[in-house]
Amino acid sequence: MLGEILIAGLAAMLICIFLGPQFIAWMRAKEFGQHIREEGPEGHKTKAGTPTMGGILIFVAVTVPFLILGDYDAASLAVWGTAVASAAIGFADDLTKLTRRRSLGLKARHKLALQALISLALWYVVTEHVGLSETLRFRVVDINVDLGLLYPVLIFGVLAGATNGVNLTDGLDGLAAGCSAIVYLAFTAMTFIATGQQDLALLCACFVGACIGFLWFNSFPASIFMGDTGSLGLGGGIAALAVVTKTELLLVIIGGIFVIEALSVLIQVVAFQRFRRRVFLMAPIHHHFELMAWSETKIILRFWIIAAVCAGIGFVLYQNSIQ
Repeated sequence: MLGEILIAGLAAMLICIFLGPQFIAWMRAKEFGQHIREEGPEGHKTKAGTPTMGGILIFVAVTVPFLILGDYDAASLAVWGTAVASAAIGFADDLTKLTRRRSLGLKARHKLALQALISLALWYVVTEHVGLSETLRFRVVDINVDLGLLYPVLIFGVLAGATNGVNLTDGLDGLAAGCSAIVYLAFTAMTFIATGQQDLALLCACFVGACIGFLWFNSFPASIFMGDTGSLGLGGGIAALAVVTKTELLLVIIGGIFVIEALSVLIQVVAFQRFRRRVFLMAPIHHHFELMAWSETKIILRFWIIAAVCAGIGFVLYQNSIQ
């Protein structure tokens, strides 16, 4: 099975690399270019017009090897379905931006309503078909709390948090794709080495390969952006993995880089609304370092290192909790 997992990951990467040039050329021909926020860093205005919606490419690369090599157990289908449904929300958001030629897409309440429906579907599948209990597990201290009807609320919180975390991180070339690859690699190890969930590990490997393949074109300077199609889809997959592996709380550590990015925005908003002062030069925090004259490459590499450290710590904690 290890061979199939490696083949799946490699296939996903190669699909991204081989289809990438044709997809980018098609997006350029259709003039589906990124619209840059006016309030963003001045240097980002040169990126306007770069093809977006690269998440489509990512999910084609994930889906093809998964459908060919996967066993379609309930857990892996739940993760894949949640990721694809989240990517569909992102696609609608990207399409709205492109057709209306602005940087704002779907309204936040509409996104949250759709995510609530996805959360309910995920709750039904994991409880009725995967056989998971409606409990919250504290991995470090080995305590389980029965949530009952509050369990779908937890799932919604994890889904909304993960998708928004990845979306906020997607502000520099290759940052979100690289960090997502690291988090999915941690889940690959957790599901294969620690628990032997081979079909989940194969799906995770597909995500790792697709993210790495996408980096071939998304690394600085990017030829294409993943858009909300990619960021919401990748975040949805990460959230679903946390649910099916009972690592909802541990995800705060495994996906620590996404938590840092989201917290920086929250801190900035609260500080400004309450004290009329800004903690960071600009939020999310990667923009703060941009305005401190750090190069984009330096920020990306250092954030990848932080993501790897967080994912490594999360894997160790998870492995210790099941021994």
